[in-house]
Amino acid sequence: MFGFRGGESPETVSRKKSYMSAAQQRWSFLTNFDLSTIKNEEQLTSMVKDRSGSSADAAREDVRDWVRGKQF
Repeated sequence: MFGFRGGESPETVSRKKSYMSAAQQRWSFLTNFDLSTIKNEEQLTSMVKDRSGSSADAAREDVRDWVRGKQF
């Protein structure tokens, strides 16, 4: 999701860096390492749920709201 793969365009890398920064602003408990290892929305939801102590439904809704309109 946020991790970088070889061969990505500079625009894609820039977009992912921007998304990582925005995610850290939204969920300050996420580290750069955390974000670089997250591969999909489900993993992000799980980490938000576990670290924030919110319910699975609340975390899923929060992540879905944040992901909406973003292109990973």
